[in-house]
Amino acid sequence: MEKRTLGRTGLEVSVLGMGGLYVSRAGDRGHDEGCRAVHRALELGVNYVDTAPSYHDSEEVLGIALEGVTQPYFLATKLGGRPQPFNPQDKGLLRQSVDESLRLLKRDYIDVLLVHEPDRPGQYNWWTDYDNFHGPVCELLEELKAEKIIRFTGLGGTTAYQLPLIMAMGNFDVVLTAFNYSLLWREATIAIFPEAKRQNMGVVIGSPLQQGALSRRYPEIETGAKWLSPPRQKQYQRLYAFLDEIELSLPEAALRMMVATPEISTVLMGARSVEEVEQNVRAVEAGPLPSDILTELQEIADLVPFRPTEEPFGLPFGRPYKWPGQAGR
Repeated sequence: MEKRTLGRTGLEVSVLGMGGLYVSRAGDRGHDEGCRAVHRALELGVNYVDTAPSYHDSEEVLGIALEGVTQPYFLATKLGGRPQPFNPQDKGLLRQSVDESLRLLKRDYIDVLLVHEPDRPGQYNWWTDYDNFHGPVCELLEELKAEKIIRFTGLGGTTAYQLPLIMAMGNFDVVLTAFNYSLLWREATIAIFPEAKRQNMGVVIGSPLQQGALSRRYPEIETGAKWLSPPRQKQYQRLYAFLDEIELSLPEAALRMMVATPEISTVLMGARSVEEVEQNVRAVEAGPLPSDILTELQEIADLVPFRPTEEPFGLPFGRPYKWPGQAGR
């Protein structure tokens, strides 16, 4: 599998990474299926694995799956949401979270430790100085690096324009951006990619399928839905028609678009099974999409260049919906 340099870390990472959100005992599944998916991904050349304390019991399952693995891989996890009640201003509690990650992952060190949702104060209030994006977490990260408990630091966020402001401070090595770069959403190209280039940061793409909104076809695209704006509906319809024309599935088109994007170091797949891992690897190994297809996909993306203000952040296909911004879970 193709390897790319993860910015100034110098790590050579597989262009396809393993996202840990669904590698867990979530639902009725035990950990065996998640472990098999992780093992198959490593066998097929994936060498970057990402998780977080808030991803159910993903850290614990990955600790089981990766125990005894001898082939090289890089492991990233995050700070945020643990222990509860979470207090990002308490450096001692943040260190406890890192210690717990090490215990669950059965590791002595973490390759990349990311600050989770640093760009959304309503989620985690990380900063005491918002002008310079500084807080106790910054001091802890420096201490952990000095103690060789972590190798590199990163940011994991979901905003297209606030996240680059934190990146511009030059204090982090890697940025994970989710929901901002996919077949239909391209906001990352406006500020995140350019700032990452200026700072020589590695770029990790999360949620390339918008956590399911681009994983399969939904009847609401034809029947409509209260939350679905007419421009977004027409955009989806044109995307579906174009992929029918070129005979590509949504996941393959999405991943091969990522491979064609030189700014990206690695893109995380949210595979739940060995079959899904193998499908994703086949898509990536088919290579970048041809330029004419990329041009057409860009034209489709440009139909809705910015999110409609009333659009739910996670499109609630098949889920209850009350009013703008209030998708049911």
